[in-house]
Amino acid sequence: MLRLTKKLLFAIEAVLDIAYNGGAQPVQSGEITGRQGIPRRYLEQVLQQLVRAGILEGVRGPKGGYRLARERRRVTVAEIVRVVRALEGSDPLEEEGGAELGRQVVRPLWAELQEQLMAQLDNVTIEELCRRAHEAGVAGDYASRLDFSI
Repeated sequence: MLRLTKKLLFAIEAVLDIAYNGGAQPVQSGEITGRQGIPRRYLEQVLQQLVRAGILEGVRGPKGGYRLARERRRVTVAEIVRVVRALEGSDPLEEEGGAELGRQVVRPLWAELQEQLMAQLDNVTIEELCRRAHEAGVAGDYASRLDFSI
């Protein structure tokens, strides 16, 4: 079942922060913690999961940190959701048991709605979220680090 958990919210915010403030330059986790207020214990765990999934890239060294592994326009919110959901454990929709009405009517409805939401999130890129943040007047380095490639 798709829920907006703290871990999922932190993951989306962290990737957006890296894209919005870092561009090609690595962003250190301490900077993200300072800007987003994400507890460091959650943040490091989520960042490592996103690196393993190929959404982020870890950069070692004194000026190291994290940056997107691909262009902002090629990373979707749905990708982040899938990574975090895979690590959160069991999904109540997949559990056996329960009443017949739940198994035959409620669970299929919920699964259908979840599929529709994920299809929508597949169309929302990190570039789009950066654009929304810029239009909302959120301070950051977005304008100076536009995502171009030829």
